[in-house]
Amino acid sequence: MDRVKLCDQILLQKLHLLSNEVLRTNRGITERDMEEAFKQSIGYRAPRFFPQNDGILAIVYSAIFVVVLFIITPFLAGFLELALGMRCIVPNNYLIWEATRPVSNCDFCRGVDRPIILQNLTCEEFQPYAYSSRPIIIKRAVSHWPAVRLLNYTFLKDLYLKHPAALDSLHEDCQFLHFKSNFQTLRDVFRMSDERAEFRAGQQPWYVGWSNCNPAVLAELRKLYPKPHFLPDDAEMPNTDFVFLGYEQGAVMHIDYIPRLMWQAQLRGNKSWILAPTPECDAECRSFSFYVEPGDALLVDTRLWYHGTFIHSKGEFSLTIQSEYG
Repeated sequence: MDRVKLCDQILLQKLHLLSNEVLRTNRGITERDMEEAFKQSIGYRAPRFFPQNDGILAIVYSAIFVVVLFIITPFLAGFLELALGMRCIVPNNYLIWEATRPVSNCDFCRGVDRPIILQNLTCEEFQPYAYSSRPIIIKRAVSHWPAVRLLNYTFLKDLYLKHPAALDSLHEDCQFLHFKSNFQTLRDVFRMSDERAEFRAGQQPWYVGWSNCNPAVLAELRKLYPKPHFLPDDAEMPNTDFVFLGYEQGAVMHIDYIPRLMWQAQLRGNKSWILAPTPECDAECRSFSFYVEPGDALLVDTRLWYHGTFIHSKGEFSLTIQSEYG
């Protein structure tokens, strides 16, 4: 994927976050229409958001970008909530965060074209890498977790049905990410037929994620996986973890607005990742891809790297646990 296409893809993926459902129900608006209209509204010129070494023009673009986003974001969010009877699929200020984030110091990506791959190691051995912005794969680091053997779609379905308040909490405090699937809530996911849940012949693929921040559910799940043994002793775990699972799909390119570094445990299946630098570092850095296998742990500073995922093997089920540390 060349840099021009990647830059266009990142811009389009941002629009998808707010417009995905609108596009499904309104055949009169195409993705190309929205992409071109948005580019024109901010004076976008491929492949870079801001011309190099032109600080004044960059400030002007940023100001226009922010003004436009302040106008369109509440409108689109309100439209989705009114038309679809659902909460907005992303926070109203997501695109504002995008427009006003600090300009990246390209040291995080300069010369990086692959992750560091380590064999399973101790906390002391991992210490030099613990707070690096370089992507890191630790092979077989979580293969001993009970979650690798026991956690699957059926386990999660039974657990949430045993704690129905956890399904409701997703509408109040937690996130549900439907990605490209047609599910709008976690209830929808657990109501699907067995045939689709197992992705049998003729069924549609699906991939979703959510934050399991209900205390009862979180306590049950954490019996199956501990704090990763290689993390620093003083690294804190939040009161929310994420679950991602499904077939043949994944997450669109995006950047995370989270306070801490991220770790992810690949429990089942293979998953491929695409990492890309922020647009202002496009001339100095490059995008690259890699994949993780069952039992691997992955650490990526998703606050700096644009990232997208997809299931590596056709018809294979993928299940991942993700959390933060710091």
